[in-house]
Amino acid sequence: MPYLVHTANLQMAGFAISTVGWILGSISTGLVQWRVWHITNTTLITSGIAYIGIWRTCFFSHVLISPNLETMYCQPFIVTDSFIPREIFVAQGLMLVAVILGAVGKIVCAFGLKNVYQGTSQVSIIPHWFRTGGTLILISSISIIIPVAWNMHSVVNNFSISFPSTFNMPSSPEKQEAGAAISIGVVSAILLFTSGIFFLCYRLPQNSDNKVHPISDEDSIFSDSMSTVSGFSRNSRSFLSLNHYLHATLNCDGINNDAFLWEIDDKL
Repeated sequence: MPYLVHTANLQMAGFAISTVGWILGSISTGLVQWRVWHITNTTLITSGIAYIGIWRTCFFSHVLISPNLETMYCQPFIVTDSFIPREIFVAQGLMLVAVILGAVGKIVCAFGLKNVYQGTSQVSIIPHWFRTGGTLILISSISIIIPVAWNMHSVVNNFSISFPSTFNMPSSPEKQEAGAAISIGVVSAILLFTSGIFFLCYRLPQNSDNKVHPISDEDSIFSDSMSTVSGFSRNSRSFLSLNHYLHATLNCDGINNDAFLWEIDDKL
C-alpha cells in the first residue's frame, strides 16, 4: 500500500478553506441585509433604514407592532409574488444550489482525503474523488458570485422595487447601499473557488505504485549492494571488511589501549 499522506497537503488546506466558504455562503443566503435602503419618510419605518434580502424585507418600527416598542417588522417573499425583481428571484435559486453543491462537494472530497490518509489499494480512484468534488465546489462558487454581482449591480444603479401596500415599503429609496450579505457572499465565492482549484490540482506521484517490502536477510550491512523499497537496485561502496572489525582497537592520543580490544572472534 503506497504512502500518499504527503501528497495531499494542499487538498487538506482546500478542505478547510471550502468549509469556511460554505459556512459563509450559508450565512449570506439567510441574511436579510442584501440591500440597505435609506428612507426619508420615518412615519412607519422609524429607523429610516430598511433591509431587503432575497427571502424577505425588514425594518424597525414602533408603530406597526407595538407602540413605544421598536421591533423589526418583516414581510416574507412568496414565489408567486410578481413584484420580486428578477435578480432576487434568481438569487433564491442559485444560492440554494450553491449551498447544496458545496455540501456535496465537501463530502466527495472528504472521501478522497479518507483514501489518502487511511490508505487504499486502488490509488487511481483518489484523483477522481478530488476532481469531482473540486468541480462541484467550483460550480458552487459560480452560483454564489452570479446573484451577488447581479444584486450589487442593482444597488449601484439604485434600482427600485414596486412593493405592494401590505409591505409598507416605498417603491424607491433616497439612496441604497450593498449590505453585509453581499460582502460575505463575495468572500464565500472567493474561498470556494480557491479550494476548488486546490482539489483539481491533485496529482498522484509517478511512483505511486511502489510498495513497502521488508528487508530480506541478504540485504545486510555487509553486502556490496543495497536494494531499495521500490525494487530498484544500485551499487554502493563496500563496507569495512569483517577482518577490520575483528581486529579493531580503540586508540587514545595515538596509543593503543589493549583494554578495549574487541574480542569478536570469541563471540562469533
